[in-house]
Amino acid sequence: MADHAPAPLDTPTDIKSNKAATVADALNAILADSFALYLKTKNFHWHVSGPHFRDYHLMLDDQATQILGTTDQIAERVRKTGNTTLRSIGDVSRRQRIKDNDKDFVSAADMLAELREDNLALVETLREAKDIVDEAKDNATSGILDDWTDLAEERAWFLFEASRKA
Repeated sequence: MADHAPAPLDTPTDIKSNKAATVADALNAILADSFALYLKTKNFHWHVSGPHFRDYHLMLDDQATQILGTTDQIAERVRKTGNTTLRSIGDVSRRQRIKDNDKDFVSAADMLAELREDNLALVETLREAKDIVDEAKDNATSGILDDWTDLAEERAWFLFEASRKA
């Protein structure tokens, strides 16, 4: 049996290759940020403490589940545009813009504030991607970006409301 190179991933798409690549770059950045935000949210879920422990613990778990739920959709949109997506944690770390938090202790109030700001940063990135996909006439991605934006805005809202003092 002769050695054959695997067939290239050549998914057909009607989006021009340079525009599809731009869409893929935007989506891969969102995917990297989503994985970073997911892991940070789970980290805070595992390490939250204080008088509102149960409420925060449950809210952060719900939010992490929601974030993880978008990752497959994001990656599949990249593939549907004829491109490849992230392949490793190293790939995520090279592309992520949401910063990790490796501190030994973070107060619950600081956790909520940091995650709120991270979700709002993701909203900004989603809005920027919306312009890119609209320029490429990628209607399917454009519609899904609206949904992901709404989810991130909702998470930021919940984090804000949960952190209010009175």
